[in-house]
This record gives sequence, C-alpha cells and structure tokens, in this order.
Amino acid sequence: MAGKYTETEVKIKVPDLGAMAQRIRAAGGALAGERVHERNVRYDDNAGSLTPAGRVLRLRQDRDIRLTYKEPRAGDGGMTRTELEVSVSDFETAHRILGALGFAPAWEYEKYRTTYRLDACEIVLDETPMGDFIEIEGDVAGIEAALRALQLQDARRITESYSVLFERVKRRLGLTFRDLTFANFRGVAVPPDAFEG
Repeated sequence: MAGKYTETEVKIKVPDLGAMAQRIRAAGGALAGERVHERNVRYDDNAGSLTPAGRVLRLRQDRDIRLTYKEPRAGDGGMTRTELEVSVSDFETAHRILGALGFAPAWEYEKYRTTYRLDACEIVLDETPMGDFIEIEGDVAGIEAALRALQLQDARRITESYSVLFERVKRRLGLTFRDLTFANFRGVAVPPDAFEG
C-alpha cells in the first residue's frame, strides 16, 4: 500500500501453501490478489551502510512498480518497521535515477506471491527459491487473531526479512551466489533448520 508509514508483520515457514490457502478461506478470508511473480532489487550506498543498519531501499515490480524505504522500529519483538512507499511508472528509469544518486544493486530476489485478506490483516503466500512462507501483516492484535484462526499460533514465528533468512541459508549451505533467484536455487535442497539463527 503506497504511502503507509509502519508495517507490522510475521512470517512462518510452511510445507504446503495449498493447505494454507484452504485454511484462509475456511476462516473467512478472501483472495485479494492472484498469484504474481515479483522482481525485487535492493540497493545500498557506496559505503554499504544500509543493509548492516537494517535499512532497506528497494525497487519492486509485480503488477505495479514501487520504490520502498524501510527501517527498524523498537517494539513488538522486531515485528514493526517504518515503511515509506511510492508508486513509480518505469522500473528501468527508477533504477537509473537511484544509480545517479549513488545507489547500486546490493542483491536481487524473486518470488511468487498470492494475497488474501482476513479481517483487518493482509495475508500473503510466498513461494521463494528457498521455500514457502505465509506472511501476515496488520496490527499486533489482528496478527494474533489471524494466527489462531489459521491454527498457527504455536508455529515458529519469523520476524526477520527474507534477506536475513537468505544470508543464514547461504552460510549454512556454503552458497556463494549473490541473488535469491529460482535459477540459483535449482537443485539446492534447503533443510528447515537452515533458517534458524
């Protein structure tokens, strides 16, 4: 959603997105966005200062193109971040503008995402090159209610970004490629404990 100022979310690694979609519908959720391929490019400055500070400058293309900035906020166990987002009309031109301002691609990642609404929460089913995840975004009370409705209240919650999870997987498996793409992960098996810090 362009213009929002905070995001509170939690993600859970799941073995079966089809089963999750059935649970969402059974709980009263509705499809809000058909499955779509996402291309994401994260940028950093010449000093490489954004990523270590947990700051994100990202250009994303799915059905739309958006430029997003995120930074950590205290509270909620790491679930909440400041988020500023704006729509742009042309991916390549936005990429060139960021380059002219001194930002360069730090890494690229892709996924397929299907979006649902359940009460006040947005729930996305993400197919990533390193596995499948459900991500719930809303206020803390809404997230807790959605987790209970989906029978996930006792599941291991992940508040880290996909970039943090990717770095863990790379270290655990000794992977040397930079980008989180389906092509790079072809033939790579990722054990469930590879995501643990």
